[in-house]
Amino acid sequence: MPGYKLISNKLQKLLNRILYWRLKHINDRNFLIIVSILVGIPSALAAVILKRFVHFLHDTEQYLLKLPVTQFISILLPVIGILLTVIVTRIFFKGKLEKGLGSILFAISRKSSKIEKDKMYSHVITSGITVGFGGSAGLEAPIVITGSSIGSNIATLLNLGYKERSLFLACGAASGIAAVFNSPIAGVVFAMEVLMTEITIPAFIPILISTATSIIISKLLYNDQLYFPVGHEWYIQAVPFYIMLGVICGLISVYVTRMTLSLEGYFAKKKSILKKAIFGGLALGLVVFLFPPLFGEGYNVIKDLMSGSYSSLLSFSFLEPLKDNPWIILSVAIVITFLKIVATSLTTGSGGNGGIFAPSLFTGALAGFSFAFMINLTGVSNLNVSNFIVVGMAGILSGVVHAPLTAIFLIAEMTGGYVLFVPLMIVSALSYFIGKYFEPYSVYTKKLAQRKQLISSDRDLNILSLLKIDDLIEKDFIPLKSVGNLKSLVDAFTVSNRNVYPVIDNDNNFLGVIYLDKIKNLLFKPELYQEIYILDITDTTIIPIDKGEGMDLAMEKFEKSNQWNLPVVENKKYVGFISRANIFSSYRRALKQSSSTLF
Repeated sequence: MPGYKLISNKLQKLLNRILYWRLKHINDRNFLIIVSILVGIPSALAAVILKRFVHFLHDTEQYLLKLPVTQFISILLPVIGILLTVIVTRIFFKGKLEKGLGSILFAISRKSSKIEKDKMYSHVITSGITVGFGGSAGLEAPIVITGSSIGSNIATLLNLGYKERSLFLACGAASGIAAVFNSPIAGVVFAMEVLMTEITIPAFIPILISTATSIIISKLLYNDQLYFPVGHEWYIQAVPFYIMLGVICGLISVYVTRMTLSLEGYFAKKKSILKKAIFGGLALGLVVFLFPPLFGEGYNVIKDLMSGSYSSLLSFSFLEPLKDNPWIILSVAIVITFLKIVATSLTTGSGGNGGIFAPSLFTGALAGFSFAFMINLTGVSNLNVSNFIVVGMAGILSGVVHAPLTAIFLIAEMTGGYVLFVPLMIVSALSYFIGKYFEPYSVYTKKLAQRKQLISSDRDLNILSLLKIDDLIEKDFIPLKSVGNLKSLVDAFTVSNRNVYPVIDNDNNFLGVIYLDKIKNLLFKPELYQEIYILDITDTTIIPIDKGEGMDLAMEKFEKSNQWNLPVVENKKYVGFISRANIFSSYRRALKQSSSTLF
């Protein structure tokens, strides 16, 4: 340990010298660009490493699964992946692995954009194992978390403030998305639409630089980029069908969000980690065995559908002998559309790690395919199936993530152009509005909203959210026992500098408050000292602030009570008081800290 501390101190001194040299020789704007490049490089490397690792595992497994004697191993592969993920999480990450982008949004709104260091690699390892062994989830959310953590920790290392830390967190997230999809614009739009509530032109430039850097690195090191070329124009006659698809995608998006949160809630109630992993893994393995397209991310299935190989939906399944029957293909596609999110929830809920991004694209592709294929089979019209596949991807992503711009630009870039831009706009917008009507919050933000932890576009509210009630509690108030009399109040008054006194029972339960200015006339009547009891003069109408509440709720209680001091309780036990003056002082300090020092 002494040796470690010595090395750490030397590194810190070296860093301080570098930062001091930077202040003298590099202006702030150039420094932003340099740091954005430093964030983009490791974010892209993390994405490349994760993708290569998963594809290596998939290639090995696909070779084994083609052998007749080993086909049944597909049931066990997800169990192995989930169990390995659980073991790695418990041994190396103390059993804690926050999944989904909700943890990033929470870090922005409640933790000053500070993200734990182990998230720079924990999600790469665990999601790689889960998805590599057939877990039916995506790698995009883990990559975004990894990139966000890289950006946050680089900013922290450089002693930057909250606003810069949030900016570079967004740079890391955008770089991750850009590296995965080879979509720089979608990466930038995602960071702005999902993560950053405030954006300025100076802040916009570093995100662009970071994503451009990420694209260069990923292109140099990773050739197997996702690409779904569309070679056909869309026709005005197809607009009614795109409108119908938009409505369908919106309704399916609601199903995806509710099913995800419902199954995750079901698994969260299970206490036995091992039983949960085995049960969820076996259930997932059985689903994947019956419907092989649910194995892994599913992008290969989308590529097959785009190329016209529709019968691939039945490959290696018990229905493969019927692969020439178009109605069987349609039926399987519809079933898989609704089963994908079940498989994803089984994966993540039972202990695996992965995201909802890829499953949303997969579900959208199958929804678009099923719709267009059914229209063509019935002879109602002759639709271009590949167009509806890619537009459906945007529709479900827009409705689930509540990010229509990200969906539009992502699919536009993934298809190599803007041929379908108008249909993308129609389907994404309709899906978004329908999804938001039934589910006001996205799959990432619903839990945060229920806990009042969601970042807002209201700057004042965001600053307040950075304050913690626990840090503002004042404990120099003298509590009075409810069984006491007026004499005990007089005794407290002689040694207190406060004009407010909390009243508690023998178990420290909060009962009410005595405001001195309301009963001061009684203090000069000694003959009443023994006759008037504390409860007789206690104001029991005051609603205390719970220690676990957010600052926004606390301020609402201040407004309603019109008081300058309110009591704080924890499990109904008296803790202390919080004052408006202290909140305002802390707010000013937080406002100063959140202000940019570089732009």
